[in-house]
Amino acid sequence: MIDDESFKDKPYEEKIKIMSGMTEKEISDGLEQIKFICKDYCGKCPSYQGTGETDLAFCSIGKSTLIKEKKGCLCKECPVYKMMSLRWDYYCTEGNAMELSNAEK
Repeated sequence: MIDDESFKDKPYEEKIKIMSGMTEKEISDGLEQIKFICKDYCGKCPSYQGTGETDLAFCSIGKSTLIKEKKGCLCKECPVYKMMSLRWDYYCTEGNAMELSNAEK
């Protein structure tokens, strides 16, 4: 079980290490929660709208195959951004957080 108090102030990479001990069900449930939250951010983003894209949570799943143009980004307004200590934007065109973290190394 993740201790919310110790979890919230950790950087993204440490949070991922903690979460690596989660079960497949916990991961699946977590992704569904993230998608539910992201519909109000990804779904309303200027880069997303009008593309025909239906996926959400690009910070977790990675680049969209449909979104090609950066027209604005709402990632930094999303609660998932803060909860996971994310530090990038345009996940829909740049890749998921793990890919972007690894690119910095």
